[in-house]
Amino acid sequence: MTSVNSPFEAYLDDLHTITILLPGDRQHSFKKTFTVTDEAGNESPLSMSDCYDIENFVKCICHSSIQLKAGERQVVTDSSGLSAELLMGAVIRTAAFDELYGYDGKLGVEFTEAQISLKVWVPTAVEVRLLLSDPAQQIIEMPMRKAGQGIWRAQTGVDQYGKFYKYRALINGKWREAADPYAKAVTINGEWGVLLNPADAQVDKIPVAPLNQVTDAIIYELHVRDFSIHENSGMSAKGKFKAFTEKNTASKKGFTTGMSYIKSLGVTHVELLPIYDFEGVKEGEEDGGYNWGYNPVHFNAPEGSYSTDPDNPMARIRELKECIQSLHENGLKMIMDGVYNHVYDMNLSSFEKLVPGYFFRMDEHGYPSNGTGVGNDFASERRMAKKFILDSVRYWLEEYDIDGIRFDLMGILDLDTMRKVRELAASIKEDAVLLGEGWDLSTPLGADRKTTIINAKKIPGVAFFNDRFRDVIKGSTFLHGDRGFSMGDEGKKDEALSAIKGIVQYSQGSVKWLEDPSQSVNYVESHDNHTFWDKLKIAVPDAPDEKLRQYQKLASSMVILSQGIPFLHAGQEFYRTKQGCENSYNQNDDINHLDWNMREAFEADIKEIRQLIQLRKSHGGFRLSSKEKVERHFHILPSPPYAIYYLLKNVGEYGNWSNILVIHQAWEFDTEFALPDEDEWEIAYSPGAQDGICLVEKGSVKLKNIGTYILFKP
Repeated sequence: MTSVNSPFEAYLDDLHTITILLPGDRQHSFKKTFTVTDEAGNESPLSMSDCYDIENFVKCICHSSIQLKAGERQVVTDSSGLSAELLMGAVIRTAAFDELYGYDGKLGVEFTEAQISLKVWVPTAVEVRLLLSDPAQQIIEMPMRKAGQGIWRAQTGVDQYGKFYKYRALINGKWREAADPYAKAVTINGEWGVLLNPADAQVDKIPVAPLNQVTDAIIYELHVRDFSIHENSGMSAKGKFKAFTEKNTASKKGFTTGMSYIKSLGVTHVELLPIYDFEGVKEGEEDGGYNWGYNPVHFNAPEGSYSTDPDNPMARIRELKECIQSLHENGLKMIMDGVYNHVYDMNLSSFEKLVPGYFFRMDEHGYPSNGTGVGNDFASERRMAKKFILDSVRYWLEEYDIDGIRFDLMGILDLDTMRKVRELAASIKEDAVLLGEGWDLSTPLGADRKTTIINAKKIPGVAFFNDRFRDVIKGSTFLHGDRGFSMGDEGKKDEALSAIKGIVQYSQGSVKWLEDPSQSVNYVESHDNHTFWDKLKIAVPDAPDEKLRQYQKLASSMVILSQGIPFLHAGQEFYRTKQGCENSYNQNDDINHLDWNMREAFEADIKEIRQLIQLRKSHGGFRLSSKEKVERHFHILPSPPYAIYYLLKNVGEYGNWSNILVIHQAWEFDTEFALPDEDEWEIAYSPGAQDGICLVEKGSVKLKNIGTYILFKP
């Protein structure tokens, strides 16, 4: 076993190559030879191909004619008889290692009437033990049996049901303790897994009408705690999954809140920010902190701070299932925020403890890559990392009955993994919605292999957040004073027209990176960055609030009516503010809560958003399913610089109207638009629905206010 007194260090870098590091402060004879001896005592000579100085060492590259193994005690000995244990090095990141030790079977805990079976993948360990504990911390230690492909197994009796468990593995000469990466139930604050079968938390599954096409979706993004924590939310289970099950809740003035309110909006999907077990909040403490949840710890176990009883691991499972089925009962589908691109702390994660260096990408210097900005990038391209993501996706779809996944920093994940996710999800739920952030981040993966927006054409069936839509309609997210078209910037009109069609083209003449509406998630506000209202306060500081509200309603209407998939941030419809905080991920409730007082104050404005959502749902012309249909029916009409004017032509096959006119006016001018013909047109929507705002005469339409106008021919 290697120790601080070992004469040298030896690392297995591929299945036939050993790197030996000799202390640089000693004299060495490079005529010396090395041998490697396995557990059975079989000795094999090594040949040396290179030897050179590096920092404080002499580095020797040696080769074995026989294939070496991981997870076995092997000793390297020099010609003078000095020896060191062979440690696992870069071999774990080779294709040959994946081929030899990749495993396709089930991992984690399985339950039968007779026994509980456990399997964990630790190909680097020479010994693994199962630790069992009860709440009194009486710990039992059991040896696990080694099987092929790096699998370690154990069985225990059903009398151990409900016990806590973790693994203890001897790797590279050191004992390491880790929770099961596949744990589906965990103790408070996630130190241990728990031998509980989530299927025992039985909650009846409620069917929801299938989604005919992805552009029928209207997504509403929500944080579990923000939803109910406000004193005027009318919900009693504040900050908990349980709040979603409360019926007919109302504010102090009698306005609908909670599930009744969301249902009344008419959205189709609720996307919940991370609901798995994450770091950043101390479970079980009244003031345990706040976090969005992008600190993954246990990917397959629900977050305890959202449970009414975080000490009871089954309670959080049952309450999350009830939350999801309550959404279904109200006709809403549920999208889970999946953060498979990184972990909270690489060195503390079970992945790194059990298979050091395997599950995370390394740069050219051997350090963890940091495209995510949080110190580690999950190596989705490796076989067992890919398997973990696929197994987790399957679990959430099947056990919790979710209806889709939003992939955080999806550009970190490789295309092959995301294609397999798409195929898997469709095989379980044909209408599952998959969307993600396709930003191109600096991670050691070829540009052609990343799931980025520039590669959208390579992965149909997965949608991308359209940041071009966001920045031309709202204004640059990162240039705080920059205005978008909805705030009156006429210079962004042409780009806004492209965005409305669901297209991303970053410069004139460039390749269209995104051109199919089924892949365009249109938004101007999300949990990230400033809310739209806070952005308005910075970008248009001297405008009265009434005008700012007109700008925001215009932007929201453009999100709802554009070709693609509309995405609304909770509270956007009533001018949500975070008091100017740009990154509220760990701020207090006063910054992050949904302010239900504002819901009371702006009922008339909310009514307009409901009306726009209903219009989108009532006519398929607003939600065409392919770029071919958009090109056939979407026609741009002449308009002044401060307005966008387009015709959805011959769309009678998608609804009761044969033709639809949409006008987005960003300035308060008296304007007259020529109608496409002399026929009679009717008004379906105008901002505020006030007298005199919109007047239709033969051959023309007159309007003056900032906002969106919709006309139609029956």
